[in-house]
Amino acid sequence: MMQGLLENKLYEKALNIFKQMPFKPNEIILIILFKICSEFTNEQTFQLAKNMFNEMPKIFYEKLSLINSYIHMLMKFGEISDSEKLFFLIENKDTTSYTVMMNGYNMNNKPEECLKIFKQMQEKNIVADEITYIIILNACSQIGLLSIYEPIVNKIPSNLLKHHRLQAILIDMWGKVGHVDKALKIFEHIEKPDVMIYTAMINAFGLNGKGHEAIDLYRQMPIDIQNEFTHISVLNACSHSGLISEAQSIFNNIQVKTKRITTVMVDCMSRMFMFDEAQKIIDDFELSHPPGFVMYMALLSAARNHRNSIISEKIYNRMKNLFPQKKQGLIAASVLLSNTYLSIGEDEKAKEIRFKRLSEIGKNKIVGITWTEVNGEVVQFKAHDHSHPRSKEIYAEITRISTELKENGHQYDSKWITREINDNESIESVLCGHSEKLAIAYNFIQQPIPNIIHATKNLRICGDCHSAIKLIVKIRQRPIIIRDANRFHHFDINGQCSCQDHF
Repeated sequence: MMQGLLENKLYEKALNIFKQMPFKPNEIILIILFKICSEFTNEQTFQLAKNMFNEMPKIFYEKLSLINSYIHMLMKFGEISDSEKLFFLIENKDTTSYTVMMNGYNMNNKPEECLKIFKQMQEKNIVADEITYIIILNACSQIGLLSIYEPIVNKIPSNLLKHHRLQAILIDMWGKVGHVDKALKIFEHIEKPDVMIYTAMINAFGLNGKGHEAIDLYRQMPIDIQNEFTHISVLNACSHSGLISEAQSIFNNIQVKTKRITTVMVDCMSRMFMFDEAQKIIDDFELSHPPGFVMYMALLSAARNHRNSIISEKIYNRMKNLFPQKKQGLIAASVLLSNTYLSIGEDEKAKEIRFKRLSEIGKNKIVGITWTEVNGEVVQFKAHDHSHPRSKEIYAEITRISTELKENGHQYDSKWITREINDNESIESVLCGHSEKLAIAYNFIQQPIPNIIHATKNLRICGDCHSAIKLIVKIRQRPIIIRDANRFHHFDINGQCSCQDHF
C-alpha cells in the first residue's frame, strides 16, 4: 500500500499508513519510508526518518539497500556531514552506494566532491552503470571544464553509448563545455532521435549562441514529439541570440503555453527591454492561470538592468500584493529594486529598502563559485576568496588588472553590488573580488599564461564583470571563455563577446 501511494506521489497518505502500523517496520518498509521522506521534505518527516533509523535493529546496518536509501534521504535534506560519516562506515560499498553519494553531492552543489567519489570508485574497481555515468557527467557539466569531461567520456563502455538517455546527456554536456561540434556529431549518428535527443541538441545550440541553428532543428523535429522542454529550449536559444521576432512566432504557435514556457517568453522580451510586451504576456497568462512569481522576477531583473525605477517599483509593488507568502522571494525582489535605485543615484531609497530587509537577506543565498583549470588542476574560487595558497599573488594581479581597466576607461558599476558596502571597502574592491575575476587573475599569474583562459561560474555573470572581461581580453590579447548559469561567453581579443551582450 505504501509503495503504491509513493509511486502516485501521495506522500502524506503513505506516511499516515506508516504511523498507523501496529508492528515494527522491516527492512523493506523502512526503505519505502526513507524514499517517501526524500520526496516529502519537511522537518517532521526528517525527524521521523531519523528516529526510525536510530531505533532499527543493529542487524539492519548490514542491509546495504537500506543504508543507501537513508543516505539518499539525508542528502535530500542537505545533511552532507551525516551522509559522509555513514558512507565511510560502509565496508562493502556497491555501485549504488557510490552513485547515491555522488548524486547527493550534485544535489548540494558540490560537483567537485562528486568527482572525488567517482575517482575512489574507480580505484576500488567498482563497475559504474548508466546511472553513475549520467550523474558524473552532470557533475562535469556543473564545473564545465573540458579537461575533466573528456577523460570520463572516454571511459564509458561502448554498449552504454547506444542508450538514448546517455546519448542525450552527452549531447547536453558537450554543449555545456562549448563543443557544439561534438554534440552535433553524436546527434547526426543517431538513426531515430527521440524528444530527449532533439531537445538536448537544440539546447546545445542555444547555449553556444547558435540561435538560428536551434530554430532550424526545432522546425525539422516532428511536431508530435515536441514537449514543454523542447519549446523552452528553443525559446531560450532565441533569447540568448536576440531573435525576438522568431521567438514571438514560435511562442504564438505553441498550443499549450505552460507556466514555464510563458516565463521563458517573458524573460526573452524583458532582456530586450520590451516591458509592455512582456507585461501583456503575463496579463494574458493570468486570465486563465494563477500568477507566476518567476515571471515577475524576470521582468524586475530586466528593469534593474535598464535602470528603470518606475517599472521596477510597479512590478515590486504588484509582487508584494500577489505573493505575500513568498517571503524569501520578496527579499530577492527587494534587492533588485534597491539596486535599481542605486544605479540612478537614489541612495536614500535604496538604503530604506535594504535596512528593512537586512536581517533577512542572504539566509538562503546561493554562493557564487567559479572554477578554472590550470595545468590539469581544477581550482575553485568564491567571492573575496583568500583561501588559495597564492592569494597574495592573485590579489596583486587583480590590482594590476584594475589599474589597466581604469586607464582604458572602465568605470566600476555599483548597480551590480547586492549588499551594503563596508567602511573598509570601495565599489572597486567589492567588484574586483568577484569569483570570476579572481579565477582570471589566477590564470594570469601562471608561467606560461594559458593560450585560452577557461572558467565556469554557477551563477549568471554580473554586468560589471562582463564589461571588464571584454576590456581585459583586448588589453591582454588573451581570449577568455566563461560559462555561466545561462550560456557561454566567448570573449575575443577584439573586445567582443559571443553573446552580443544578451546575458
